Amino acid sequence: MAQPDTVTRILDTAEVLFAERGFAETSLRNITSKAKVNLAAVNYHFGSKKSLIQAVFARYLDPFTERFHTALDELEARHGGEQGPIPLEELLETMARTVLEVPAERNSLKVFMRLLGLAYSQAQGHLRRFIREEYGSVFTRFGEMVQRATPELPDAERFWRSHFILGSVIFTLSGLDALRDIAEHDYGERVSVQDLVQRMMPVLVAAMNAPLPQAEE
Repeated sequence: MAQPDTVTRILDTAEVLFAERGFAETSLRNITSKAKVNLAAVNYHFGSKKSLIQAVFARYLDPFTERFHTALDELEARHGGEQGPIPLEELLETMARTVLEVPAERNSLKVFMRLLGLAYSQAQGHLRRFIREEYGSVFTRFGEMVQRATPELPDAERFWRSHFILGSVIFTLSGLDALRDIAEHDYGERVSVQDLVQRMMPVLVAAMNAPLPQAEE
């Protein structure tokens, strides 16, 4: 029983410290001190800091990938199979719903979003490779569905808009507590996470469907 408890304690501590400080700024000694384990335990269970970072992400992405594939199967069944176009709003809502379900079983949503943001903003090439190799199938599948939902967009433009949307979602959900405090204090609104996602959805859809920029003459 002690061994799983040690692994869980290391992972719980690592994900919070990584989210608060960043990957480079968080040392293994920071983690072992906070988790009250020795360095040998981290090395034994994970082997390296890179492997520990990957294990932190796997705790979120393993259940997310399984649920997201299932959710996409259900969407395809409702819309005539693999080649049937699915409205963009339904695709984004399905992804949002799946994202919200997983951290409810693990840790807070804002921790997951901060970690995801760090995966893109910090120099962690091994992590992006790990995500691509282990979980790329579901993101490729989703990307192909988005492509069918937005056939008028050039591939490069779809790439940029998808990443603008991802950045907006990460910023909003990683700063969830502060945004909810502002909404309540300044506007008298008490906003649930689901309310926030519903409010964000038409903005994201509009961003993806915005007119193409005009080429300069």
